[in-house]
This record gives sequence, structure tokens and C-alpha cells, in this order.
Amino acid sequence: MKSLLSVCLIAALLLCHVLFSQASEREKRKGEEFQSNGKSTNSNIKGKSNNTTAPDGRSEVVSPGRKVKKTGNLRISMGPGSDISCTRLGGVCQPKRYICQGRYLEDKCSGAKTRQCCTPVGAWSVLCAGHHNNRVRACDVHGCGAFNSQRGNGLHKAVDLVCDDYGLVNAPFSGTLAGPVTRKDGAGSRYDGVKFLSDAQCVKIFNIRPYRYLGPVAQGQALGYLLPLQERFSGITSHLALQMCDGTDPSRFI
Repeated sequence: MKSLLSVCLIAALLLCHVLFSQASEREKRKGEEFQSNGKSTNSNIKGKSNNTTAPDGRSEVVSPGRKVKKTGNLRISMGPGSDISCTRLGGVCQPKRYICQGRYLEDKCSGAKTRQCCTPVGAWSVLCAGHHNNRVRACDVHGCGAFNSQRGNGLHKAVDLVCDDYGLVNAPFSGTLAGPVTRKDGAGSRYDGVKFLSDAQCVKIFNIRPYRYLGPVAQGQALGYLLPLQERFSGITSHLALQMCDGTDPSRFI
């Protein structure tokens, strides 16, 4: 009788152990399936996200319409345009309805057409040494120095600035000399000079003898000296001539 009871007790213990083991195995499988589903969901979320990582480690959202430029390990958002053409002239981009103490220049600012570049008075420094400002040549027996003034059968597409014979001519802005230039007037007279340009501007300066025709020049540095005009044109006001490379009026800069 005692042997039978012992056998029954052992059998019961074995059955309980088997049931407990099966229950533990089922719980373990459920846990693994839950973790697997969680990783899959996170992967899908990361794949659809438009987030980028900012330099300080925070997440930064990038809208679908914006361009992103990669620079090393950093991603820099590129804006719709740039005002650099205006700032290089020392100006500020602003709505034209605002008062500008200098002059407004078109096509130098990004955004709407109503935003224009307000440049300070005298955006260029004084060209002729010994003068306090860039003074436009008035009318004399040989003509007038303003832009579009009558010159023979045509119009004067330059601006004449009063200078002294053999006086130093200084660079009006920092830029690069780009070689010699020559022009002739209606009477066949020839005028020599040099082309001077920067990233934002290009101008031809006539009636001067440059010290050199190529290379970089800083603002205010001597470019050369004024060629005398009195010897050829008695009674004329000695001057240099400024002509923009695109034929526009340089008066807004001087």
C-alpha cells in the first residue's frame, strides 16, 4: 500500500513539473514575438521620418521642399536665394517702401521684386587723389560729362569725373585688373584705360595710364595717373571717364 502511494505522489510531481515547463515556454515565446514586432515598428518609423540630426545632437525636421547640402558630417539647409550681391556693395536688402539714405539698386536681392538693395551714398570711394568727392564734370566747350549727355551725333555712355592732369587715380573698390581697354569718340580721338572688376561690378576707366593691367587691387590703392587732356583739347576740364561694362549708368555708385 505504501509503495502505491509513493508511486502516485511521484507521478503527480512529474505531471506538475511538465505543465509548469510548458507554461514557461509559452510565456518566453510571447515575449520574443513582442520584441520582434516592436523592432519592426521602430524601423518603419525611422524609414519614413524626415528628421536630420543637428550639430548639437537634437533632431531637426527637414521639409520635403527644401534642399539639403551635405558638408562633411553636417547637413546645411539651403535657402531660396541670397543677398550677397547687395552686401558686397555695402548695401542692405529691404522693401523699397522704406526710406533709403543712399540709392536703391535693382536685381541685387533675393525674394520679391519689392526688395531692393539700399546702398550708402558714395558706394565707391573717391577715385581722384586730392579730391574730397567724385565730382561729375560739368559742361565746357567740348561737351558735358553726365551719363547720356549729347556727344556729337550720339549719347555719352559714360560719366566723366573731374581730376588733375597727372594726378593719381585710386581704386574705387577692391577688385581685379583685367587688361587694357580702348575707345574712340565721334571725332576719332582714342582714349586708353583699364578694365577693373569685382564679383559684383565691372567698370572701364579711361584717360589713365595704369601702373599695371593685371592682378588684384585693394580699395584706395593707386591704379595709375591721369593722362593730360589740355594738350589735345584746349579749354576742356581734365577728367577720367567711367563706363560700366554692361553699358548702364555708373552715377548710382559715385
